Amino acid sequence: MRQFYLEYKDKENLFELSLSVPWSHNILIIQKIKDDKQREYYLKATEEMAWSRAVLLNQIKANAYEYQKKLPKQSNYKRALPEHLSEQANEALKSGYNLDFLGIVKPIKERELENLLISQIKDFLLELGYGFCFIGNQYKITLNTKEYFVDLLFYHRILKCLVVIELKTVEFDPIFAGKMDIYLALVDEQLKQEDDNPSIGIILCPTKDKSEVEFALNIFHKPIGVAEYKLTKELPEKLKGKLPTAKELSNKIFDKDNELKNKRHN
Repeated sequence: MRQFYLEYKDKENLFELSLSVPWSHNILIIQKIKDDKQREYYLKATEEMAWSRAVLLNQIKANAYEYQKKLPKQSNYKRALPEHLSEQANEALKSGYNLDFLGIVKPIKERELENLLISQIKDFLLELGYGFCFIGNQYKITLNTKEYFVDLLFYHRILKCLVVIELKTVEFDPIFAGKMDIYLALVDEQLKQEDDNPSIGIILCPTKDKSEVEFALNIFHKPIGVAEYKLTKELPEKLKGKLPTAKELSNKIFDKDNELKNKRHN
Protein backbone atom coordinates (compact mmCIF):
# COMPACT_ATOMS: atom_id res chain seq x y z
CA MET A 1 0.00 0.00 0.00
CA ARG A 2 2.85 2.37 0.92
CA GLN A 3 4.58 1.65 -2.41
CA PHE A 4 1.36 2.41 -4.27
CA TYR A 5 1.04 5.70 -2.36
CA LEU A 6 4.63 6.71 -3.21
CA GLU A 7 4.10 5.90 -6.89
CA TYR A 8 0.86 7.89 -6.85
CA LYS A 9 2.63 10.89 -5.28
CA ASP A 10 5.37 10.68 -7.93
CA LYS A 11 2.78 10.71 -10.70
CA GLU A 12 1.02 13.62 -8.99
CA ASN A 13 4.30 15.57 -8.86
CA LEU A 14 4.90 14.89 -12.54
CA PHE A 15 1.41 16.12 -13.36
CA GLU A 16 1.96 19.36 -11.40
CA LEU A 17 5.32 19.90 -13.11
CA SER A 18 3.76 19.30 -16.53
CA LEU A 19 1.35 22.18 -15.94
CA SER A 20 4.28 24.60 -15.63
CA VAL A 21 5.70 23.99 -19.13
CA PRO A 22 4.20 24.42 -22.63
CA TRP A 23 2.11 21.60 -24.05
CA SER A 24 4.54 21.01 -26.95
CA HIS A 25 7.34 20.37 -24.44
CA ASN A 26 5.16 17.87 -22.58
CA ILE A 27 4.44 15.97 -25.79
CA LEU A 28 8.15 15.85 -26.63
CA ILE A 29 9.07 14.51 -23.17
CA ILE A 30 6.30 11.90 -23.30
CA GLN A 31 7.44 10.76 -26.74
CA LYS A 32 11.16 10.63 -25.99
CA ILE A 33 11.39 9.74 -22.28
CA LYS A 34 9.81 6.72 -20.58
CA ASP A 35 11.45 6.86 -17.14
CA ASP A 36 9.61 9.02 -14.58
CA LYS A 37 12.80 10.29 -12.91
CA GLN A 38 14.13 11.47 -16.24
CA ARG A 39 10.81 13.09 -17.10
CA GLU A 40 10.91 14.95 -13.80
CA TYR A 41 14.44 16.19 -14.55
CA TYR A 42 13.54 17.52 -18.01
CA LEU A 43 10.30 19.11 -16.78
CA LYS A 44 12.09 20.88 -13.93
CA ALA A 45 14.96 21.98 -16.16
CA THR A 46 12.55 23.30 -18.79
CA GLU A 47 10.70 25.35 -16.19
CA GLU A 48 13.76 26.66 -14.31
CA MET A 49 15.93 27.41 -17.34
CA ALA A 50 13.18 28.48 -19.76
CA TRP A 51 14.26 25.99 -22.43
CA SER A 52 12.68 26.35 -25.85
CA ARG A 53 11.40 23.17 -27.49
CA ALA A 54 14.51 23.04 -29.70
CA VAL A 55 16.84 23.36 -26.68
CA LEU A 56 14.87 20.68 -24.82
CA LEU A 57 15.21 18.31 -27.79
CA ASN A 58 18.97 18.94 -27.97
CA GLN A 59 19.31 18.28 -24.23
CA ILE A 60 17.43 14.99 -24.56
CA LYS A 61 19.55 13.95 -27.54
CA ALA A 62 22.70 14.81 -25.58
CA ASN A 63 21.41 12.65 -22.69
CA ALA A 64 21.70 15.57 -20.27
CA TYR A 65 20.02 13.62 -17.46
CA GLU A 66 22.70 10.92 -17.36
CA TYR A 67 25.47 13.49 -17.78
CA GLN A 68 24.24 15.55 -14.82
CA LYS A 69 23.65 12.47 -12.66
CA LYS A 70 27.17 11.10 -12.96
CA LEU A 71 28.91 14.38 -12.07
CA PRO A 72 28.96 15.66 -8.47
CA LYS A 73 28.42 19.34 -7.73
CA GLN A 74 31.62 20.73 -6.23
CA SER A 75 31.84 24.13 -4.58
CA ASN A 76 32.65 25.79 -1.27
CA TYR A 77 29.46 27.89 -1.39
CA LYS A 78 28.14 26.33 1.82
CA ARG A 79 31.22 27.48 3.73
CA ALA A 80 31.80 30.79 1.93
CA LEU A 81 28.26 32.18 1.77
CA PRO A 82 25.36 32.77 4.19
CA GLU A 83 23.08 29.72 4.40
CA HIS A 84 20.14 31.15 2.43
CA LEU A 85 22.44 32.35 -0.36
CA SER A 86 24.62 29.22 -0.49
CA GLU A 87 21.59 27.05 -1.25
CA GLN A 88 20.54 29.35 -4.11
CA ALA A 89 24.10 29.53 -5.46
CA ASN A 90 24.41 25.77 -5.38
CA GLU A 91 21.16 25.47 -7.33
CA ALA A 92 22.48 27.93 -9.92
CA LEU A 93 25.66 25.88 -10.37
CA LYS A 94 25.22 22.85 -12.59
CA SER A 95 27.38 19.76 -12.14
CA GLY A 96 28.12 19.73 -15.87
CA TYR A 97 27.57 21.94 -18.90
CA ASN A 98 26.79 20.70 -22.40
CA LEU A 99 28.57 22.86 -25.00
CA ASP A 100 27.74 20.51 -27.86
CA PHE A 101 25.99 23.41 -29.64
CA LEU A 102 29.44 24.85 -30.47
CA GLY A 103 30.14 21.96 -32.84
CA ILE A 104 33.77 21.60 -31.70
CA VAL A 105 35.35 18.31 -32.83
CA LYS A 106 39.07 18.99 -32.29
CA PRO A 107 41.37 20.41 -29.57
CA ILE A 108 40.83 24.11 -29.03
CA LYS A 109 42.57 26.97 -27.23
CA GLU A 110 40.91 28.81 -24.35
CA ARG A 111 40.53 32.07 -26.26
CA GLU A 112 39.00 30.23 -29.23
CA LEU A 113 36.51 28.55 -26.89
CA GLU A 114 35.68 31.92 -25.34
CA ASN A 115 35.15 33.56 -28.75
CA LEU A 116 32.83 30.75 -29.87
CA LEU A 117 30.77 31.08 -26.69
CA ILE A 118 30.49 34.83 -27.21
CA SER A 119 29.39 34.31 -30.82
CA GLN A 120 26.65 32.00 -29.55
CA ILE A 121 25.93 33.77 -26.28
CA LYS A 122 22.18 33.13 -26.46
CA ASP A 123 22.72 29.36 -26.48
CA PHE A 124 25.30 29.65 -23.73
CA LEU A 125 22.93 31.66 -21.53
CA LEU A 126 20.27 28.98 -22.02
CA GLU A 127 22.78 26.32 -20.96
CA LEU A 128 23.86 28.31 -17.90
CA GLY A 129 20.24 28.55 -16.75
CA TYR A 130 17.69 31.17 -15.78
CA GLY A 131 18.90 34.42 -14.22
CA PHE A 132 22.29 34.90 -15.89
CA CYS A 133 22.83 38.26 -17.61
CA PHE A 134 25.95 38.73 -19.72
CA ILE A 135 28.14 41.75 -18.95
CA GLY A 136 31.31 41.17 -20.96
CA ASN A 137 34.34 39.05 -21.77
CA GLN A 138 38.01 39.77 -21.05
CA TYR A 139 36.66 42.24 -18.50
CA LYS A 140 39.55 44.29 -17.13
CA ILE A 141 40.17 44.73 -13.40
CA THR A 142 43.30 46.27 -11.91
CA LEU A 143 45.49 45.99 -8.84
CA ASN A 144 47.81 49.00 -8.58
CA THR A 145 49.52 49.02 -12.02
CA LYS A 146 48.79 45.37 -12.82
CA GLU A 147 45.89 44.42 -15.08
CA TYR A 148 43.80 41.24 -14.88
CA PHE A 149 41.24 40.06 -17.40
CA VAL A 150 38.21 37.99 -16.40
CA ASP A 151 37.18 35.52 -19.13
CA LEU A 152 33.42 36.03 -18.73
CA LEU A 153 31.51 38.30 -16.37
CA PHE A 154 27.78 37.91 -15.63
CA TYR A 155 25.20 39.26 -13.22
CA HIS A 156 22.69 36.84 -11.72
CA ARG A 157 19.26 38.39 -11.21
CA ILE A 158 18.08 35.83 -8.65
CA LEU A 159 21.27 35.62 -6.60
CA LYS A 160 21.76 39.39 -7.01
CA CYS A 161 25.49 39.04 -7.44
CA LEU A 162 28.25 39.18 -10.04
CA VAL A 163 29.40 35.83 -11.44
CA VAL A 164 32.92 35.32 -12.76
CA ILE A 165 33.40 32.39 -15.15
CA GLU A 166 36.86 31.15 -16.07
CA LEU A 167 37.26 28.80 -19.04
CA LYS A 168 39.92 26.09 -19.12
CA THR A 169 40.74 23.58 -21.84
CA VAL A 170 42.85 21.34 -19.59
CA GLU A 171 42.17 19.30 -16.45
CA PHE A 172 41.45 21.27 -13.27
CA ASP A 173 44.52 22.55 -11.43
CA PRO A 174 44.38 24.04 -7.88
CA ILE A 175 46.17 27.08 -9.32
CA PHE A 176 42.91 27.93 -11.13
CA ALA A 177 41.12 28.27 -7.78
CA GLY A 178 43.86 30.57 -6.46
CA LYS A 179 43.53 32.81 -9.49
CA MET A 180 39.73 32.85 -9.14
CA ASP A 181 40.05 33.80 -5.46
CA ILE A 182 42.04 36.90 -6.46
CA TYR A 183 39.57 37.81 -9.21
CA LEU A 184 36.61 37.60 -6.84
CA ALA A 185 38.35 39.75 -4.24
CA LEU A 186 39.02 42.44 -6.86
CA VAL A 187 35.52 42.21 -8.35
CA ASP A 188 33.97 42.59 -4.88
CA GLU A 189 36.16 45.59 -4.15
CA GLN A 190 35.80 47.39 -7.47
CA LEU A 191 32.54 46.30 -9.15
CA LYS A 192 30.12 45.04 -6.50
CA GLN A 193 27.39 47.50 -5.52
CA GLU A 194 26.41 48.08 -1.88
CA ASP A 195 23.20 46.05 -2.18
CA ASP A 196 24.81 43.19 -4.15
CA ASN A 197 25.58 39.84 -2.55
CA PRO A 198 29.19 38.53 -2.57
CA SER A 199 30.38 37.64 -6.06
CA ILE A 200 30.75 33.95 -6.92
CA GLY A 201 33.10 32.16 -9.30
CA ILE A 202 32.63 29.19 -11.62
CA ILE A 203 35.61 27.39 -13.16
CA LEU A 204 34.68 25.35 -16.24
CA CYS A 205 37.05 22.50 -17.15
CA PRO A 206 36.78 19.55 -19.54
CA THR A 207 37.74 17.20 -16.71
CA LYS A 208 38.60 17.31 -13.01
CA ASP A 209 39.79 15.14 -10.16
CA LYS A 210 37.20 15.16 -7.35
CA SER A 211 39.77 14.95 -4.53
CA GLU A 212 41.95 17.65 -6.04
CA VAL A 213 38.98 20.00 -6.37
CA GLU A 214 37.91 19.38 -2.75
CA PHE A 215 41.46 20.07 -1.54
CA ALA A 216 41.70 23.33 -3.49
CA LEU A 217 38.27 24.63 -2.46
CA ASN A 218 39.06 24.05 1.23
CA ILE A 219 42.02 26.41 0.99
CA PHE A 220 40.28 29.47 -0.43
CA HIS A 221 37.58 31.57 1.22
CA LYS A 222 35.84 33.19 -1.74
CA PRO A 223 32.77 31.28 -3.09
CA ILE A 224 34.03 29.10 -5.96
CA GLY A 225 32.40 26.27 -7.88
CA VAL A 226 34.09 23.87 -10.30
CA ALA A 227 32.15 22.14 -13.07
CA GLU A 228 32.95 20.04 -16.13
CA TYR A 229 31.81 20.69 -19.66
CA LYS A 230 31.58 18.50 -22.71
CA LEU A 231 31.89 19.61 -26.30
CA THR A 232 30.62 16.61 -28.28
CA LYS A 233 29.05 13.25 -27.56
CA GLU A 234 31.72 10.67 -26.85
CA LEU A 235 31.76 7.38 -28.75
CA PRO A 236 30.59 4.53 -26.46
CA GLU A 237 33.52 2.52 -25.09
CA LYS A 238 32.28 -0.74 -26.63
CA LEU A 239 32.37 0.84 -30.11
CA LYS A 240 35.82 2.42 -29.85
CA GLY A 241 38.20 0.77 -32.30
CA LYS A 242 35.36 -1.03 -34.05
CA LEU A 243 34.16 1.79 -36.27
CA PRO A 244 36.27 3.03 -39.21
CA THR A 245 38.07 6.35 -38.92
CA ALA A 246 37.20 9.19 -41.30
CA LYS A 247 40.32 8.37 -43.35
CA GLU A 248 39.50 4.66 -43.52
CA LEU A 249 35.94 5.45 -44.54
CA SER A 250 37.16 7.85 -47.23
CA ASN A 251 39.57 5.23 -48.59
CA LYS A 252 36.81 2.63 -48.75
CA ILE A 253 34.56 5.01 -50.68
CA PHE A 254 37.44 5.88 -53.03
CA ASP A 255 38.23 2.19 -53.65
CA LYS A 256 34.56 1.41 -54.25
CA ASP A 257 34.30 4.29 -56.70
CA ASN A 258 37.34 3.06 -58.65
CA GLU A 259 35.92 -0.45 -58.71
CA LEU A 260 32.68 0.79 -60.28
CA LYS A 261 34.57 2.86 -62.84
CA ASN A 262 36.66 -0.15 -63.88
CA LYS A 263 33.53 -2.27 -64.29
CA ARG A 264 32.00 0.37 -66.58
CA HIS A 265 35.13 0.49 -68.76
CA ASN A 266 35.26 -3.30 -69.00
